[in-house]
Amino acid sequence: MPVASCPGGTEAAFAGRVNCIKALFLGMQNNTVQIVPEAGPALQAWLSAKDYSQIAVLTDQNTRKHCYPSIRKSLPKHTLITIRSGEENKNLETCGAIWQKLTDARFDRKGILLNLGGGVTGDMGGFCAATYKRGINFVQLPTTLLSQVDASVGGKLGIDFNGFKNHIGVFREPAQVLVATDFLQTLPEREIRSGFAEIIKHCLIADAAMWNKIRKRDLNEQKWGELVPHSVAIKQAVVAQDPIEKGLRKVLNFGHTVGHAVESYFLGQPKKKLLHGEAIAVGMIAEAFVSAQRGLLPEKELHQVEEFIFSVYGKANIDEADAEAIAPLAWQDKKNEKGKIGCVLLQELGQPLIDQVISLKEITEALRYYQG
Repeated sequence: MPVASCPGGTEAAFAGRVNCIKALFLGMQNNTVQIVPEAGPALQAWLSAKDYSQIAVLTDQNTRKHCYPSIRKSLPKHTLITIRSGEENKNLETCGAIWQKLTDARFDRKGILLNLGGGVTGDMGGFCAATYKRGINFVQLPTTLLSQVDASVGGKLGIDFNGFKNHIGVFREPAQVLVATDFLQTLPEREIRSGFAEIIKHCLIADAAMWNKIRKRDLNEQKWGELVPHSVAIKQAVVAQDPIEKGLRKVLNFGHTVGHAVESYFLGQPKKKLLHGEAIAVGMIAEAFVSAQRGLLPEKELHQVEEFIFSVYGKANIDEADAEAIAPLAWQDKKNEKGKIGCVLLQELGQPLIDQVISLKEITEALRYYQG
């Protein structure tokens, strides 16, 4: 979707480009993303204007129980596919089961897959749609706060591979994203907390004024009707400038170099497993610490970040042995180039720096700092 451009060029211009995004997203319109109070009527209206040969709905066992009933009556005849929930099932084996269901239903290239679920369902369902018979259309129906403000927007699709997060994937935009706020009522508090991490991230990279608002409220005082559109618009504006992450889009990875390493490490430890947002919360404190250690982020702002994040998430149990084991997992980060680990740091709140090389020693020290 064409939009007005922000100034580009050197790395030094990125802060200005992110500030420009604040102005862009306020007036931005993108018909492929709709924020609606209820999914059923909006989905019915959208499908009625299309001519798809077949429809399939992908759910996990949770969204089949809690979310599917609210859209079932709004759909014409369709195939229902249900998978097991959880990041541990975001793999090729589950993809094989989805592809087999589509094949058994004799799905052709004029069919459409509706992904009803959180980030796992959206990432994996989109990946399966993008690769089935070289690609069929799909719609994202995000049901968690995390997927509504982050995972469903931007066209990143993928699965985990051998324990590495989102290791196999593609870029492909959905035909439509319907962000239905009524789904948030089905979520436990831990899922709300996990999704809030991406809202925090968007504020820290692009809107220091909004950061100063949210850090003064408890989790149960946050204004989701304001924050969901705010986060969606920031991500839309960034993605419109850089669809396949060659430059500016990397700012969206703040907290994710360390955070993905933490998440991958604990995937293999069910008793200590962290949700995505919980791991990203660790990563944001760690990467803010590295920013401060390099003289970029003022100490006062580092303390603001850690104080607020600890107040929302508490402290994950990461001991010395964990820290030593987590750091090397960053070698698999997708921002890495030429044998160097890439990271996003903050030069002040609201002003990120991309393509910052970070060492294993710095990651380990940051995790030690986190643990205190």
